[in-house]
Amino acid sequence: MERGITIKSAEDIEKARRAGQLAAEVLSVVAPHVKPGVSTEALDRICHEHIVKVQRAVPANLGYHGYPKTILTSVNQVVCHGIPSPDKILKKGDIVNIDVAVNHGGWFGDTSRMFFVGAPSVLARRLVETTYEAMRAGIRQVRPGATLGDIGHAIQAVAQRERFSVVREYCGHGIGQVYHEKPDVLHYGQRGEGLTLEAGMVFTIEPMLNAGLRDTRTLADGWTVVTKDRSLSAQWEHMVAVTPEGYEVLTGWPEGTGAYAPV
Repeated sequence: MERGITIKSAEDIEKARRAGQLAAEVLSVVAPHVKPGVSTEALDRICHEHIVKVQRAVPANLGYHGYPKTILTSVNQVVCHGIPSPDKILKKGDIVNIDVAVNHGGWFGDTSRMFFVGAPSVLARRLVETTYEAMRAGIRQVRPGATLGDIGHAIQAVAQRERFSVVREYCGHGIGQVYHEKPDVLHYGQRGEGLTLEAGMVFTIEPMLNAGLRDTRTLADGWTVVTKDRSLSAQWEHMVAVTPEGYEVLTGWPEGTGAYAPV
C-alpha cells in the first residue's frame, strides 16, 4: 500500500457520501443562475450562501492555501482554478466549469461540472461531452484489483479518439478527512500499471481535456491555469468509492448521476 493512503470503513464512506451529496447539491442550486450577463462573482456568492446558511457546512476552498473564493469558475480556455470576479461576465457561447468543495462534519466533498452558457459551438459541445464520457470511462474501471493505470488509460483512449489532449499537470486525488491526500489519480496511463485498488479507497476522478495541445500556463494571480495555445478546455469531477463489487459515485447530482443539459 502506498504511504498516505487511507482505507475508509463503511461508516467513513457514509460520512464522505454525505459531504459529496452536499457538494453536488451546490452545483444543482447554482445551475439556474449560469446564464449570459451573470458575473462569476455572483455565482460564487450564491454558492457561498447556500453552503453556509442552508447546509451549515464550511466552504472548503475558501482560504485553502490562500485561495480567496468559495468556488472555482474556469471559463473557455481556463483549464482550472479560475477565480470568480465581478469583472468576469458570462456571455452566450461560453463554457464554464464550476468546482465546489465543502467540509461537513470533518469530511470533504468535492465535485465539478461543465455548463453551457446559451448555445455552445459545435467544437465546445463535442469537447464537453467527450470530457464527460472520458470521466465516466475512467469511473467504470474502478473495482478491487484494478489499477490506477486502468483508469488513466480509459480516459486517455476516449480523449485521443476525438483528437483532444489530456492535461497532465493536474490530477485526481484521495479525499476524506483530508481534502487532498494520496493517491494521485492520473488521467493518462497504461493498463495494469500503478497502484492496485482496494475496497475502501475514496478518490476523485477529474479529467481536464483541451481542444488543442495539452500545454498549460499559470497566470500572474498564481491560481488561474490556461491553455498555452488559448484552445478550449473542459473538466468534470466526481468522488468515487471503491466497493467490494466495483464502485460508488459519491457526488451524483440531485437530478441524476452525471446528468447535464445546456443552460
